[in-house]
Amino acid sequence: MGRIEHIYISPNRGEPMIGIAEAEAIKDGGLRGDRYSNEKNRRSPDYQVTLIELEFIEAFSREYGLPLLPHEPRRNLVTVGVRLNELCGKRFFIGSAEFEGLELCEPCTLLAKRTYAEALSFFVHKGGLRCRVIQGGQLKVGNEVLTNA
Repeated sequence: MGRIEHIYISPNRGEPMIGIAEAEAIKDGGLRGDRYSNEKNRRSPDYQVTLIELEFIEAFSREYGLPLLPHEPRRNLVTVGVRLNELCGKRFFIGSAEFEGLELCEPCTLLAKRTYAEALSFFVHKGGLRCRVIQGGQLKVGNEVLTNA
């Protein structure tokens, strides 16, 4: 499987994403220190952690000739070597934490507003995965993304 390349949190909505080397995933609560660890900030109870593939971020930059840094799509975990769409509806592990892939993160106008208009069409079915934390635990950059399959 793949691995975690970057971890980001943002304590409050609209604030810059902060890159960190390790994080604590809280059962049914997201990543400690991230805005979504507070249930009041979530659109639904399961909106806890988001992931995106570094390969798609890099592909966007190549295709459009526009720089896009790993933190700019505003996902918590940036992966490499794993197809996140295949984890939708499945459970998987990162470090000592267990996650469940719930739905694809389709691009929204906020992504286009904060990056480029082209991101809206490019990231359809490539914008990442929304997850909930089934079992809390520690995760860090370099951890593998493991499934039972």
